[in-house]
Amino acid sequence: MPGRAGSPCAGVPGQNIVYAAQTRNDARKRWEDEFWEKISSSSLAKYARIRKSNGNEAILWPGKRSRMGITANTERAAHGPPLDLGFIDEAFAHEDDRLEQAFSPAMLTRPMAQLWWASAGGTTKSVWLNKKRETGRALIEALWEALAEGTDAARPSAAYFEWYAPEDMPRDDPATWRATLPALGHTVTEEVIRSELEKMTADPSAFDRAYLNRTRKPTPPSDPNVPKGKWPGLTDAASKPVASSVALAVDVSKDRSHTSISAASLRADGTVHLEVVARRPGTDWAVPALVKLRDLWDPVAVAIASSGAPAGSLIDDLVAAGVEPSKDKSRPQRGDLVVMRSGDITEACGQLADAMNQGTVRHIDQVPLTAAVNGARTRRNGDAWTLDRTASLVDISPLCAVTFARWALLIRGPQVEEDYDVSDSFA
Repeated sequence: MPGRAGSPCAGVPGQNIVYAAQTRNDARKRWEDEFWEKISSSSLAKYARIRKSNGNEAILWPGKRSRMGITANTERAAHGPPLDLGFIDEAFAHEDDRLEQAFSPAMLTRPMAQLWWASAGGTTKSVWLNKKRETGRALIEALWEALAEGTDAARPSAAYFEWYAPEDMPRDDPATWRATLPALGHTVTEEVIRSELEKMTADPSAFDRAYLNRTRKPTPPSDPNVPKGKWPGLTDAASKPVASSVALAVDVSKDRSHTSISAASLRADGTVHLEVVARRPGTDWAVPALVKLRDLWDPVAVAIASSGAPAGSLIDDLVAAGVEPSKDKSRPQRGDLVVMRSGDITEACGQLADAMNQGTVRHIDQVPLTAAVNGARTRRNGDAWTLDRTASLVDISPLCAVTFARWALLIRGPQVEEDYDVSDSFA
């Protein structure tokens, strides 16, 4: 809620206040049914009166020559007299900054003007709200960083308050509600919140948005072979690769616009860490990057799909750069190139799906990888299936790369590591 010190209609003369909600009708309903209802039944009633004529609605304070009106969500909202206090309610419904741009010029000449906005969580379409949340969090992080360093940080002219439950806080835990619902125990009870959750079981993201202030993201059409519902529960922000047990893989998007290099690593707890270690436009950077990563990590293998896949064009360049297939297939060496055939890829896809269902992989919730999981589609390959770049909703090269890296880790790991126990991967 950004702003400067403000002043209410009842206390300071000549104040102009404007309230806005999703629509003008929504603003009027709340203005009349809640704001005026409370004023008219209080000791302030003798100082105020209401004007309900359409287009001129206002709660007037004649003794102070102040008013509180409503406005619509348009570019011309609040244009006119100088504005002392603006309220933008249910900010999630505003897809752009037109209302703020209308309010701000009217507030420039007022020495104590304030602009407030409030909202529950929005959706990916709530562009204005999401930018405000990002800015507010950045302000807080900057203050914390300055405090940690013992330096003086310039205090912003904006105040930001947020009650929000990160994805790793379970929605059905009362401790989560107590941490993120300031009204709990005052105007609402745990029983009421539990009832709301039960009513929204079919669409828990609606509960998350309304009560946990999480941004509601669109749910892509489901693919029966990709257990994307398991993916959020496999997040471990602290997960890291184990240097002695890493496999690398590279994959290229169908249109060749991006290349992804991923890693899979066997953790001490028996789960497999999955991570996109590099993702950039084009393909020209991929071979030099793989060579550097191989020298740095000494991986058990470097995996790539065969010539029938987009990344197949990189095989000759990798070989020329010294990343070659094993000369003795019975005794592969660390860092050897593994060219995956169609059967290998099908096997790798099924293995990753099983691992997601069984909870034996971990990831750090990288946006490109999570987007690839959510947007992935598959196609039949005999009686099995494989990932389908053409039918998928997004570039799935990050997902393909971690799939191939995990396969290479499990297939080559036992052959090049004496202390590698493949059964640990199925714990």
